[in-house]
Formats: sequence, structure tokens, C-alpha cells
Amino acid sequence: MTGTPWARGRLLGGFGGPGLLFGRMYEDWGVELAVFPPPGARVLCIASAGDTAAALAAAGYEVTAVDVNPVQLTYARERLAGAATREGTAEAVMRLGRGTAARLLPAWRRAELHDFLALDDPVEQLRRWRAELDTPGLRRLMRVALRPGGALAVALRPSFAGVVPPRFDEVLRRRLERTVGRHPNAHNPWLWRLLAGAEPPGTPPPRAPGVRLVHDDVVHALEQAPCGSYEAVTLSNVLDGPGPDFARRLRAAVRHAVRPGGVVVLRSAREPGPGGPGWAAEDRSALWGVVRVVRLGGDAADRRIDP
Repeated sequence: MTGTPWARGRLLGGFGGPGLLFGRMYEDWGVELAVFPPPGARVLCIASAGDTAAALAAAGYEVTAVDVNPVQLTYARERLAGAATREGTAEAVMRLGRGTAARLLPAWRRAELHDFLALDDPVEQLRRWRAELDTPGLRRLMRVALRPGGALAVALRPSFAGVVPPRFDEVLRRRLERTVGRHPNAHNPWLWRLLAGAEPPGTPPPRAPGVRLVHDDVVHALEQAPCGSYEAVTLSNVLDGPGPDFARRLRAAVRHAVRPGGVVVLRSAREPGPGGPGWAAEDRSALWGVVRVVRLGGDAADRRIDP
């Protein structure tokens, strides 16, 4: 369980044991529902804060959720049983950024921001994003926070800081613009979480006590599973941080544990290569540079599933 920096249970530098990293999840499980086999299939996901596991279980899947961080796994278990949402490291960092923006930029104050997030017309959303929110003041603030050598890069552990794209301020602004120009804000809980630290009004809490929760490194869990145990897996950003040896083990473990014809979803915060962002443009969270969806081909070549 030492092949991945996620085993430390810490996003930021400093000392101490594992902590709660994520109080909410920022992966749009609508991607999984669009590409996974029909409900009833056995699927595996990262436990994290439990949102994806709950959504897949509610859709009728037999879900195993794995996490290498015992604190995160305990939180997911509590949340899936109905406990309240708590703040993790990621939410604390975002809260600091939102608070600074709200103090300096009128459009980022709570009332004005909630008014923007209540919109359901992407054309109007894009107009207001460009005219009111994506201002020179925001750009200056994001440069200070997100450029190499900035506040985020200094705070993150080195393994995670190396994943952040250069000029991440510009990258994130482009991803946000893409999202508000394609998807109605009012029905986008991931954008509410990112920009407001809240859920859209009326959103029920996740609840799925029947999810099987496993404390393990996801590679080890897949290696130890019987061959062909799962019909689909979604692996969030598990390769954002580990090195190439971990990636090679993960590929072999997925081929062992997922039956031929099964589906693999993999997200990354990195910028896309020549293959483009894939499903990242459809993932409503705005955080991801790449979302790859692949159907395993057995002895034949794997096939990428395009949106």
C-alpha cells in the first residue's frame, strides 16, 4: 500500500497521519451512468466522500467502493448511512480561495454568486461569466494562487503539485467557461460545490448503506479480486500523483479484474494530449482536463468510447 502518495492521506505538506481529504466528490457520475453496462452489473469505484458510490447504487449497480485512506473510508461509510457532510482538506483550500474572491470581487459575493448559479440557460451563463465573473481582478487573484510557485503549488505535497498544469489559472478558467457554456448551472451540483461550497437547493444527501466498502490500495484490491470480478470500474484521479510503476500495475490489475468488454473510466487533472479531453467536456464538474472511457477488448485492441 506504498505505491501511491494517496496512501499518506494528506494533500498538503507537513506532518501527521491521514486526514479527511474530500468532504464531497467532484466527479460527475453522469459520465458513468452514460457508459456503464446496464444496472445490476458489478462495479468498482473509489470511495472518497461516497457520492459516486451512492449514485451508482441508487441506479441499481452492485457497488464496491475502495479507499486507501482509512479516515476517508470511515467518512464515506458514515455519509452513506446518512451522516452530515463535513469539510475536508480540499474544501478548506477552496473555501479560502472563495473567501478571498468574495472580499475583493463583488460578483463573487454569496448573493450574486448564487444568482449566477441559479441560471439554467448556458447562453446567458456564458455571457454573464465573461461580463461579470471572469474579470481582470479574478485573473490577477488566480495567477497569485495557481501559477507555479504560487500559493497552491507551495502548499501541495510534491507528488500532487507536479500534476497541476502549468499556468493552471488559465487552464481552470477555460474549463469553467466550457462548463458554464454547455451545462445549465441550476442542475449542476458539481459547479455549486466548486464555486459556492454548497449543494443546489433541494439536493438530497447521498445515502446507500448497501455499498461494500473496502480499505485497500485500489491496485491491490483489483489484483486480489477473482479474475473478471467487475463489469466496470471508475478510478477518479488515482494516477494523479503516483509514478509509472504504479500506472503499469494498475493497467495489469484492471485487465485481471474487469471482464473483456467491461468499461473503465479514468479522470485526470492534467491537460489532455493529442487525443483531446474525451468526456471531460461532458463532465459537469469543470475540474478535469481528461476523462477517458475505454472498453476492454480481451485479446483484441481496447476501444475508446467517445462522447
